[in-house]
Amino acid sequence: MHGQHSIAVTVNGTRHERVVEPRLLLSDFLRHDLGLTGTHVGCEHGVCGACTVLLDGQAVRSCLIFAVQAGGRSVETVEGLSEDDALDPLQTAFHDAHALQCGFCTPGILMTLVPWLREHSTPTEADIREAISGNLCRCTGYANIVKAVQLAVEGRSRRRDDGKAGARP
Repeated sequence: MHGQHSIAVTVNGTRHERVVEPRLLLSDFLRHDLGLTGTHVGCEHGVCGACTVLLDGQAVRSCLIFAVQAGGRSVETVEGLSEDDALDPLQTAFHDAHALQCGFCTPGILMTLVPWLREHSTPTEADIREAISGNLCRCTGYANIVKAVQLAVEGRSRRRDDGKAGARP
């Protein structure tokens, strides 16, 4: 076991204990050790954003982080967005707005947007474009991705308003 480290990491709410090489990337750990292939690996230099996951709630490039650095921490991948086979509202908006073509970049974009949308309740188009500026997409031209985010924000507003509707005089 020389040179290997034992880690415990919570991924999408499930605790995993593994012995890993110190040089094993978090992206490879998620894909190969845990079988969570929704985390895509594109450039392997942190440029494309395809490998974005949440580490303790913050968007990070999993190709730039070693698995041992995630030990004792919480990781969320795109597989963790859906609940009981129901898509997350952001995923639904991507579907409804046709915001993907090949889909390779989509998990990374979704995982970039999840924490960002928690902090930006009424983003402008320019805000959305800035938020996803670190995620490369070769297919879509980003127009429908921006529309999808706007749909998700509108849906969130409607859900908030619907909840208050019964309280209005």
